[in-house]
Amino acid sequence: MLIGLPKEIKVKENRVALTPGGVSTLVRRGHDVVVEQSAGIGSGFADAEYVAAGARLGSAADAWAAQMVVKVKEPIASEYGYLREDLLLFTYLHLAADRPLTERLIESGTTAVAYETVQLDDGSLPLLTPMSEVAGRLAVQAGAYYLQKPNGGRGVLLGGVPGVQPGHVLVIGGGVVGTNAAKMAMGLGARVTVLDVSQKRLAYLDDVFFGRLTTMMSSEANIRALLPEADLVIGGVLIPGAKAPHLVTRDMLSSMQEGSVIVDVAVDQGGCVETIHATTHDDPVYNVEGVVHYGVANMPGAVPRTSTFALTNATFPYVMQLAEKGVSALEGNAALRKGLNTRAGKLTYAGVAEAFEMEAVRPEAALA
Repeated sequence: MLIGLPKEIKVKENRVALTPGGVSTLVRRGHDVVVEQSAGIGSGFADAEYVAAGARLGSAADAWAAQMVVKVKEPIASEYGYLREDLLLFTYLHLAADRPLTERLIESGTTAVAYETVQLDDGSLPLLTPMSEVAGRLAVQAGAYYLQKPNGGRGVLLGGVPGVQPGHVLVIGGGVVGTNAAKMAMGLGARVTVLDVSQKRLAYLDDVFFGRLTTMMSSEANIRALLPEADLVIGGVLIPGAKAPHLVTRDMLSSMQEGSVIVDVAVDQGGCVETIHATTHDDPVYNVEGVVHYGVANMPGAVPRTSTFALTNATFPYVMQLAEKGVSALEGNAALRKGLNTRAGKLTYAGVAEAFEMEAVRPEAALA
């Protein structure tokens, strides 16, 4: 199979979807790989390393002309022209927050498989997990930075000092993002409260953190009660493939302390904070009613070296399956089949259809 590796062009997105090591494995298996020039530079991989691995260098058009294109982030408007009926696209898509891309993928007939909706039988999301780990940890770093007074915050050191109370971090959602955010916040010495709708998950967190954080059921009443005392709020809510619910509403902001910070990691799925919108690494924050909002939709792109290795460790086995078997790999792998979002002009993921009040067909029907 001819596999294309384009350079990511989203603002300050420095990750790359294949390492030279991954390219070498594909080439040894008899596949051809075309890499857009400088695709790996942001992650520390020189063009010469890809050439040494057996790839050939080309333009963006050359990479997109491949049978399968492997990316990190969803195509942006300037890339829509590359979408076509005979293309197999494997990348993060987050379509529930992006109607224009959803419509373009349907119109073009592209077979699009989304990393974030590949799902194992136990409900886990193996290709979303590594980036959720990175984003959860980065959320605390970003929040700590913007809590500093020169950066617009209220001037709170999360860890405090002897004789001074530490900052309070409220984590909404106890999944992968929330767990990693809690780990980082506790490591800095902050007081941490985690909310989740699952009593089983809260019991697990209480156990693994030896009771050193506070766990509470996620409800509107508890959120309203906790927001006034929170210095940093981290949104880590996830409904796989679907738009995130607004758990922090605009009217709640008035109860928060001026200069407190919200980092909504769910922003690429629409966000769990009503007042959040996607921002970039170039312009990451804005202020609403005195509360600093951080809404960067590709947070792991800030640490591309770490993120690229973490991501490709997870995605590469699936890349190999698609390279070896093409679209038929979806028929034989139930987890990968759940990643199918569009195929032959049809929407195939129910969560996206619900977000936009569109019709969806079952992946099996679209593949048939």
